[in-house]
Amino acid sequence: MAETPRVAYEVLALRYGIFDGRLQYQNYIIPDDHAAPDPLDFYVFAIRGQGRTIVMDTGFNPVSAKRRGRELLRTPAEALLQAGIDPAEVPDVVLTHMHWDHAGGMEYFPKATFHLQATEMAYCTGPCMCQPFLRRPFDVDDVQSAVRALYADRLRFHDGTAEIAPGVTLHLIGGHSGGIQSIRVPTERGWVVLAGDASHLWGNIRKRMPFPVVVDVARMLLRDPGKSGRWS
Repeated sequence: MAETPRVAYEVLALRYGIFDGRLQYQNYIIPDDHAAPDPLDFYVFAIRGQGRTIVMDTGFNPVSAKRRGRELLRTPAEALLQAGIDPAEVPDVVLTHMHWDHAGGMEYFPKATFHLQATEMAYCTGPCMCQPFLRRPFDVDDVQSAVRALYADRLRFHDGTAEIAPGVTLHLIGGHSGGIQSIRVPTERGWVVLAGDASHLWGNIRKRMPFPVVVDVARMLLRDPGKSGRWS
């Protein structure tokens, strides 16, 4: 029998950007149709309840959007404000990972403590970044923002599973980036997992076909590359 959540939060999915020109080969390592249109949407998430608000990811900023050819429908800050959440007052922001489209808006949250897996920080500041292919999903300005948050005592590292609010837990996943994490949230309809980019699309899950921006395919597909269990 599944564990019953002891508290409940609401989760808001706030779409702020799109990439209509994306093709299927950019979303699957082995696509069914290489050139078929397969657009992506970009979201930030807000978790509200128990007298607190937690935001998942900061999205990207207008400069990065222009440089990388994505369309901003509104900034992540505007999306939050339209939902009744002032980003300038948000106390906690979970960075699932440090890719440009997830960590590009840290300046929107001047009072927040940022939650990040220690392995992700080690990855995006370590020897792997000597390889242009591996550092391509990162912007150095975003990594510098995380370092500044660290030196301002506003960056909290986690090592695997951690509870950051009653019932709200972080889980180290890996695969897509060196230390990507997901969030598990209790809601009135049961447990909700905000996977971040651990899996982008239903097709990645149903077809067991990974997204091509990946550091470790085995870790993306398996709970533990040394075991046979799969993520479900």
